[in-house]
Amino acid sequence: MAKSKRKDAKLYPLRAFGAEDEDTIYTAEQFLPLPVKVPTRSILLAIFLLLGGTVLLLFGCLAFLGHIGSHDEKENKWLSMIIVGSIMTLPGGYHTYLAFQAWREVPGYSFADIPSFDD
Repeated sequence: MAKSKRKDAKLYPLRAFGAEDEDTIYTAEQFLPLPVKVPTRSILLAIFLLLGGTVLLLFGCLAFLGHIGSHDEKENKWLSMIIVGSIMTLPGGYHTYLAFQAWREVPGYSFADIPSFDD
């Protein structure tokens, strides 16, 4: 019998259905890994963050170089685009990479590594 925090609770091992003897107290099914759902919303959010951040970084760099926008030195819209683009690109790229490696079934990567917003 296993120990528990409560003194009145008693824990017993899981018995196989229809098992009569003490040798078959465990079933093989309880050691199988649970199936992992593909977190589609999280992957779509990661792709959106990656693409949106890349676009903001591109426009921010072009505005800094003077190819787009006004040439007024007091307007520093390029700086905010670069900062927000960087903040969006980093987690989007990381989670997109995780999803791509899990899709390719590379050992060590799983869809369980991606946080799910589907709950």
